[in-house]
Amino acid sequence: MFRLLTAGATALAAVAIAAPAQARPNPVPDQRMTIGVVNAIGSGCPDKTARIAVSPDNTAFTVTYSEYTAQVGPEASPLDFRKNCQLALDVKVPTGFTFAIASADYRGYASLARGAWAMESANYYFQGHATTTRFEHRFTGPFSDDWQRGDQVGIASLSFLPCGERRYLNINTDLRVNRGTSDARKETSFISMDSTDAAINTVYHVAWRQCR
Repeated sequence: MFRLLTAGATALAAVAIAAPAQARPNPVPDQRMTIGVVNAIGSGCPDKTARIAVSPDNTAFTVTYSEYTAQVGPEASPLDFRKNCQLALDVKVPTGFTFAIASADYRGYASLARGAWAMESANYYFQGHATTTRFEHRFTGPFSDDWQRGDQVGIASLSFLPCGERRYLNINTDLRVNRGTSDARKETSFISMDSTDAAINTVYHVAWRQCR
């Protein structure tokens, strides 16, 4: 189901950080961009569990997950070791501008037994364009804490949507846990991009370019 979210979400103001100066070659537009969730598919984002908001300064947007946890252990099913989410976003930008994903900040919580490990990975690309470089971040047990990792796209590698084109932005993320040498019959290990008491936000920073 298509869900349209407009900019100005005050909840995002506290976490949205302006993209690095080298990733914003032009001023940001005065008008707001809007983002529609065309599709959200995957075991990590069941229907209506992924929400999007755009930052007040128009340089970032967040995806908030509420059921995104991969785990192994005595109560985990054989398929719980991997969770993924593929978002197809319809991004409407102000007239005369186009954009690219400059960086992304991922946050969550992980609890890994000694010998177990986990991985978070992501890539993002426009519909019909080549997939961007895959970013991976690994965590090794013992570990029990909040985590934050960032993907930074070099200015020379920024993939801008061609001016005048209307293509969906695809964001694919993946969480995996491997029991390694831990005893998964007795110990539970997990990694999440969600929380039981507060939402965890994934922030995507946008680089703008004026169309000529």
